[in-house]
Amino acid sequence: VVFIACAVFAIAGAIIASLFDNVFLIPVLGVGMMCLPVWYIKLTASHFKKDISEELETALSVISSAYIRNEDIVTAVEENVHYLNPPIKNVLTDFHVQLKLIDSDVVKAIEGLKPKIDNDVFHEWCDALIQCQSDRNLKSTLTPIVTKLSDVRTVNTELELMLAEPRKEFIIMAMLVVATIPILYFLNKDWYEVLMHTGIGKIVLAVDFAAIFICGAFVVKLTKPIEFRR
Repeated sequence: VVFIACAVFAIAGAIIASLFDNVFLIPVLGVGMMCLPVWYIKLTASHFKKDISEELETALSVISSAYIRNEDIVTAVEENVHYLNPPIKNVLTDFHVQLKLIDSDVVKAIEGLKPKIDNDVFHEWCDALIQCQSDRNLKSTLTPIVTKLSDVRTVNTELELMLAEPRKEFIIMAMLVVATIPILYFLNKDWYEVLMHTGIGKIVLAVDFAAIFICGAFVVKLTKPIEFRR
């Protein structure tokens, strides 16, 4: 679906550039608009991972506290799974059902749970939980692991505040550059004719749109949330 969307956007960009009769703008709009679906997927995935990390922080915190209290992971999950949100709730519900109704091997169930969520802190928590099954004294290591998710959330919040203003400025400048074309038509038709119908003007227009797309790519890259990596 993404590939088809990229192809459709690329063709649309080439058609729009052709309507302006600007051969220099055809590859720029074609390639630039082709990247739009990919950027959308990346931004959506980044927000999804951020939401997963925040929900995971809540889930692991309450489950770890319950496990430290009763030393039974099945009971700890059962007590708190109803207060969680999907998809974390779905994963832990499956884990609980497996232990209660299918196979009571806790270590095997935790090993099956580990790859279901792509988060390094969660994987570390699962490894520590497996070790707790042979040595209950290690249960105190669970809380410091969960604290890493809190640290990541704090850093991401600070990063979001730092990037909010530059991102807003980029959007405003990009809109101003695009809006310059119709504004010139009403303010000074001679300048508009130079921009739209001369070789130099067409090159300038292509360079402007190329700059917008290149800067947009950097903005998408920089808005990616920070993740903890072991």
